[in-house]
This record gives sequence, structure tokens and C-alpha cells, in this order.
Amino acid sequence: MQFAVDKRSILPVGDISEIIPDEEADIAVLEEPEHLTWFHHGKRWKTKFHLVIGIIHTNYLEYVKREKNGLFQAFLLKYVNSWVVSIYCHKVIRLSAATQDYPRSIICNVHGVNPKFLEIGKKKFEQQHSSNQAFTKGAYYIGKMIWSKGYEELLKLLRDHQKELAGLEVDLYGNGEDSDQVKEAAKKLKLTVRVHPGRDHADPLFHDYKVFLNPSTTDVVCTTTAEALAMGKIVVCANHPSNDFFKQFSNCHIYDDGNGFVEATRKALIEEPAPLTDAQRYEMSWEAATERFLRVSELNQIFAKELEKNSSKKLASMSLNLQKNLEDTSAYFHYVALGFETTRRAFGAIPGSLHPDEEQCKELGLATPVDP
Repeated sequence: MQFAVDKRSILPVGDISEIIPDEEADIAVLEEPEHLTWFHHGKRWKTKFHLVIGIIHTNYLEYVKREKNGLFQAFLLKYVNSWVVSIYCHKVIRLSAATQDYPRSIICNVHGVNPKFLEIGKKKFEQQHSSNQAFTKGAYYIGKMIWSKGYEELLKLLRDHQKELAGLEVDLYGNGEDSDQVKEAAKKLKLTVRVHPGRDHADPLFHDYKVFLNPSTTDVVCTTTAEALAMGKIVVCANHPSNDFFKQFSNCHIYDDGNGFVEATRKALIEEPAPLTDAQRYEMSWEAATERFLRVSELNQIFAKELEKNSSKKLASMSLNLQKNLEDTSAYFHYVALGFETTRRAFGAIPGSLHPDEEQCKELGLATPVDP
């Protein structure tokens, strides 16, 4: 893997499916399949595996729209994403409706919360029931410190409603390329907004905060929002598809506009969080998320059908329909185009990422490439 500066993302190098023996290649779950297949050059995932399930959990189009020539780039990216996901995945699960729509896709949050956040929430629950003040701090936000990660929306809301929110103090935690700009913007506000370096969200520093402010609309299902709810906090967030899963929790306060943000924030600061029920706590766990994944992926049913198809593969190959022919042709075009350094660079791949280098080969146990 290598970090692409222009995309602010880590992209695969070479064919990562090579490290999986063919005899063990039954089912593949691709987290962010578009990300993994934009520049893929190797065995087709659908060919290597009996079943490939893609899980979409990044709103790439929303991020791209905020860049220079963003609308045009987003238009192109939408079709590229649909193309690569369709030729490499049998089934697609979208964590929320905030993602791009795809053929053969279903919406379901199949991600859970790290158990340590639920444990923190249990301790807070015990403090609340022992008549101790469980939350002694006010409002905060944590996230990678780039404008598109909610900082732009939050600082705008605070700037536009300084009078209504007089006396409010907010702590921001994060590291990122836009840290200096965020600090400068925060200094211009009449409100007290302190900017701190990023820390682990489970750090004891965060345990006593009562209100998590998250106006971001670029997330799909925000991890930090889930973590805050698991820790027993009140979350103030926008009425946006990315927050649909959280609406079932009483500590999630949704707003529609700036005035709604003011009202929700004020209310959150004066009331006590409602303790999570056992059912709500379970709903946020990875166990529940896994159950949801098994249900929506229909893993057993699909795999049984795939085995049936494989038993009559010869017969099936004689009656390939037009759609499959087109898909195979499309996949072959992608394979050929991404096999040359020139076309890879034209599409935006990291230079020299067609094959892993010697060090990466050693780490993955692959044969070291020999210079021609």
C-alpha cells in the first residue's frame, strides 16, 4: 500500500489478491471496493472468488465536489465507481444512503463499535445511578482536521449563531492538513473555541464530555458519532442520511438548519444523557453488526447457489447472456488499460504502483520481481 497525496488516501500496490491461495479463495469482502479496484491489475476478483461482497463506506463524491472543478470530477468519478464495482463485486452493501447508489446494492450499517467505548458507557451509566456527576465537561468535536471532515460546517454554525450561543465553549481535537486554518478561523470567533492536537477517542480526557457536536455531511456512518453514543454522550448532528442509523437512539439530537442546531445544542447542554438500554448497547456492537451483515448478504443462500452453478459450469458457459458478455469485455478492457504505466498515470494511479517493490514483496511473502 502507498499513500496518494493528491487523493489523501492509501491505495493498493500490485495485485493484493495474489497473497490468497486459489484453493482458499471462496468469499471475499472488499471494504471500499471502488478504492481497491480503481487501479487493480490482476486476476478478476469475481473469477478468483466464488462470491465477492463490496461494502461501501466512503462518500467519495461529496469529498470530490469540494475540490477544484469538483462537480465535473464527481460526475466522472460516479461512473468510474459504478463501472469498477459492477465488474468486481457480486453484491454491494452501502452503510447508509449517503453513499453513491450502485446496482445490486442494499443499505445496511454492518459496522459496529469497538467494545472499549461500550465499556466506558457502562461506567458512565454506573456513575449516573450512584448520584455522582458523570459528565463534568461541555461540548467537543474530534476528527481529522481537514475542512471536509465537518470543521467547515461546525465553524460556520458557530460563527453565524454566536449571539444565540453566547457562553458556549467548544474543544476541537484533531490533526490534519488544515489544522492551521482551523485554528485561525476559531480565533476569529467571539465564542471560546479551543483547538487541540488529535488523540484517541477512548482517551480518559474525553470521558467527562457530555455533548459531541458533529455537523459533518461528508460521512457515511460517522465512527466518532457511534463512539460518542456508545460512551453515553449526547450527540448533536445534522438531519442527513449518514445519521439515519443513529436516529433510533434517544441521545441523538437531530437538527435541520442553523436555528435547529442552536436549539439542539442548548438542550443538550442542560439535560442529562439518557442511559443506553441493553438492547441499544447491543445494537451498536460488532456482534449485532455481524448479524446484520449475514442477513443482508444472504451468505448461505448465495454461496449454495454459486456451488450449484459451479457444478454445471460447462453448461452455463455455453449459454452466457449478453449482460455477462458485456461485463467480461468491460473487465478485460479495465485489465488491459491498467496494465501500462502510461495509462495508469493518466487515470491517476501512483507512479510505480503496478507491482510491489522488493521490500513489499518480502513483507507479503511474494516472489521478488526480477528486472528484465
